[in-house]
Amino acid sequence: MALELDETIVEDVADDSAEEIVPEYSITSYGVDFTVDSLVSRLRQDDIFIPHFQREFVWDQKMASRFVESLLLGLPVPGIFLSEEETKRLIVVDGQQRLQSLRYFYDGNFAAKKFVLSGIDSRFKGQTYDSLDAADRRTLDNSILHATIFRQDEPSDDSSSVYQVFERLNTGGRQLFPQEIRATMYHGPFNDLLQELNGNSTWRELFGKVDKRMKDRELILRFLAMHFNRADYKSPWKRFLNTYMAGNRNLQRQSKKEIKRVFENAMETVYAHLGSHAFKSDKNRFAAAVFDSVAVGIAHRLERGHIQNGKMLKAQYESLMKNENYRKVIYGGTAHTKVVNTRLDLAIDAFSNVP
Repeated sequence: MALELDETIVEDVADDSAEEIVPEYSITSYGVDFTVDSLVSRLRQDDIFIPHFQREFVWDQKMASRFVESLLLGLPVPGIFLSEEETKRLIVVDGQQRLQSLRYFYDGNFAAKKFVLSGIDSRFKGQTYDSLDAADRRTLDNSILHATIFRQDEPSDDSSSVYQVFERLNTGGRQLFPQEIRATMYHGPFNDLLQELNGNSTWRELFGKVDKRMKDRELILRFLAMHFNRADYKSPWKRFLNTYMAGNRNLQRQSKKEIKRVFENAMETVYAHLGSHAFKSDKNRFAAAVFDSVAVGIAHRLERGHIQNGKMLKAQYESLMKNENYRKVIYGGTAHTKVVNTRLDLAIDAFSNVP
């Protein structure tokens, strides 16, 4: 099976529901003044966690050098934001560039090259951490970086305040997409499984090239959330998906075996009987609303056993795609709860009697 070469354009309904209300939060936050050497030690031990998918390291060696130089000169520098997990490990919400620069300098490597302070005019130009004299090294080790650490106490089901902070702190430059934020917040067995499922060859035929911003992983999450937890759906999508991913972060609700069975059986059935364009819109784009409804409808039918009559399945699919009521809720709707439930009901009904 040959993969598509072009980037897949996902056509989705707007997640702009008037039902969206940002909840009030009970948050505990406090400030900590870390010494630089203690920060580097925590980074090395993974007690402060910088997910590799959070944001690319974009500083060049000159920018990193100027930050290190500022600390050596005793100049004030911006603080960092950290989110505290239940395990007490800290996730970097904002400040990755500064923290990575410090670790690279202490480790002596920058982009596979020796980290030598460069692009600066002070006496520290050309120095490495090891070549600094003892007094300067102590100055850097004992320099203070202020951290704001916070955790969400209420509501307790989705860590959505952390999601809000991620969104609001990452408004400049390369803004994080929703699934990139979830992958940071809810890293663990379920997130690892989403990555594994995203590599499924049948899914790749149906979706296309791997999406660099994780839209394909988000669609898998959307399918699973709707299949296993549809009764709790309420717009907007972001909060619903956050809650589901948080609730099954360690595969405590559905097991890896169960999730793989449901996803792989549905995708293989779709590909075998409906073909690689099953989830495409009239404009030949991957339609998220067609995907979530058709995939959930077929998965719902597969809970009773394998589909024997592929021709009837295809006929029901083609009839569904021409159904005016269905077309209204896949092309003209939003993420309103009623609209989403209507299209899922229509798809489930279309496939329910296929033998």
